[in-house]
Amino acid sequence: MKQWIKVFAMLVALAWSAPSMAWWWNSTPSNYTDTRYPVVLVHGMFGFDSIVGVDYWYGIAEDLRKYGADVYTTQVPALDSTIARGEALLPQIASIAAVHGKVNLIGHSHGGPTARYVARVRPDLVASVTSVGSPHKGSPVADLIYGSPAEGLAASLGNALGSLIDLLSGGGYNQDLQSSLYSLTTEGSAEFNNFAPAGVPASACGEGAYSSNGVRFYSWGGTGVLTNVLDPSDALLGTTSLAFTFSPNDGLVGRCSNHFGKVIRDNYFMNHLDEVNQALGLHSLFETDPKTVFRQQANRLRNAGL
Repeated sequence: MKQWIKVFAMLVALAWSAPSMAWWWNSTPSNYTDTRYPVVLVHGMFGFDSIVGVDYWYGIAEDLRKYGADVYTTQVPALDSTIARGEALLPQIASIAAVHGKVNLIGHSHGGPTARYVARVRPDLVASVTSVGSPHKGSPVADLIYGSPAEGLAASLGNALGSLIDLLSGGGYNQDLQSSLYSLTTEGSAEFNNFAPAGVPASACGEGAYSSNGVRFYSWGGTGVLTNVLDPSDALLGTTSLAFTFSPNDGLVGRCSNHFGKVIRDNYFMNHLDEVNQALGLHSLFETDPKTVFRQQANRLRNAGL
């Protein structure tokens, strides 16, 4: 018994002296996310880059950089049409690509179609587009609000909030909730898909083309809603999820609507904010950490030579 205790003590000492050698300490290689082209993050509706030190992509960019990735966070109008947001994103991507050749775009929510716009008009700048919880075929929540008696009030309140977010994050953009909502309706999404069809599934809940014009396509999403009792945003998403009746969703986007290109997974137990590690990292303790999912995707891009 004493010999086993000594052996265990030696192993513990070795782990503390050389943590990288101990699998239980950290088994992720330092170059795990070292992609050929930089990762560029594109926020969604009511999004921002950072406000008073709190990032929209909470802890994700830092985690990707820790394991070797070059990461850029972009800012576009918090509220506007897909095309207007895409036009705001385009010069930022052109500047980054001028240094690195191309970029790997990762867009959350409305950021997914926004990234698709750039890939559609300037595929030479884009190596891949990954969408996270994006409503590629529209959202019942947008369908419910757009054109309803509540739309005017929602627009006033939404634009005020969007303007405050923009002011605090230094964006300098005008806000247009009605255009944003229409882009995310079933009708508005269908119009955009006619303009940028690459990667969009032809079937109701299948996969789309894995690539087009030299650009690779990926997606993932969640079907959780109430995932952490300490997260106050769960209550809001629990309310919006009622628009989906009994179909799986993340509170704002349906399971099949988040399909785009190669579907990595469409049913993580994450709600719409968990997908970007919000609010403040309060996600389910019984699901993969969102940062790990992003890290795995960066490694997937790395292994694909992207």
